[in-house]
Amino acid sequence: MARSSRERAEIREFILRNVRTHPHDIKTLVSSKFGLSRQAIVGYLARLIKAELLTTTGSTSDRRYHLRPIAEIGRTVKLIRGLAEDSIFRLGILPELQRLPRNIIDICQYGFTEIFNNAIDHSASEYATFSVQQTYSDVQISITDAGIGIFQKIQRDFGYEDHRQALLELSKGKLTSDKERHSGQGIFFTSRMFDEFMIMSANLFYSRTRVDENEWLFESKTLENFRDGTCVIMNISIQADWTTRQILEKHQLDPIGFRRTHVPIALGRYPEEQLVSRSQAKRILARFDQFEEVLLDFSGVQEIGPAFADEIFRVFSNDHPKIRILPIHANEGIGLVILNVTQGQQLRLSGI
Repeated sequence: MARSSRERAEIREFILRNVRTHPHDIKTLVSSKFGLSRQAIVGYLARLIKAELLTTTGSTSDRRYHLRPIAEIGRTVKLIRGLAEDSIFRLGILPELQRLPRNIIDICQYGFTEIFNNAIDHSASEYATFSVQQTYSDVQISITDAGIGIFQKIQRDFGYEDHRQALLELSKGKLTSDKERHSGQGIFFTSRMFDEFMIMSANLFYSRTRVDENEWLFESKTLENFRDGTCVIMNISIQADWTTRQILEKHQLDPIGFRRTHVPIALGRYPEEQLVSRSQAKRILARFDQFEEVLLDFSGVQEIGPAFADEIFRVFSNDHPKIRILPIHANEGIGLVILNVTQGQQLRLSGI
């Protein structure tokens, strides 16, 4: 049965919105969604390639589909005193972007200027390279320097044990080694404006991906090879319906606002270790006293020990009664451990 023009447009949009995250299995995804035959899906893909919206790599048996760039900008800049990151965006990037909604342009400007300014002020790198790629469905910005590396700098400036501890602290927000010129809010807000925000530095990769307005997926892993410096990558869908103002006001006008943080507890766990000790808990708890509410996210954590839970939910909570620690995405076993150590204290457990 022939499909209507509306149905064909829906299939086309579905392919273009999902191919970035499913380059090798987009055919399977489309078949599952719409019940199309393989031959019909190949026809849709061929037409999108002819329209110069998609491109392919690999052989027939290992073919991958990719969004074809509509606009590509790339440049290496010498980081000199007085360099204005807003001028780079206004003069070197904005004129090349193609018919983007105003809110997307504003988000791209905010993210680019915040991260490029960090490279100027903190990286101690002689040069920084940026690239901006616009496709049918999204915009990706990357900024790379060859300096000290963001996690190494945080580790050095604050005396943390290693790069992973620096990553954990960065994820909490309110972290800056230059309080005279920086508030510590730049990465906090930037990471919440984009659909995906990634940092690669030293041997660590960190990713924060938007699921919806209030939910995020976090990923961290150890990289086998990454050169000195820092690479930040930001992706935003051109269908994003939020604005920079909404993101800023959400935290600035909220009764708690920037006094709330969301901490993925898995970032504080080293490979192959279980969260069982009080010293591990104290590492997680560092700088919690700078916030009024902490969403402690147990995604990816299967179990914790009583001492670990006791240090956070009884000892720390008793010492800091005005700070609310709200565990989220905890499984039933973790919930029982927390309930046991709190001994009936009033505690809101979300996701248990």
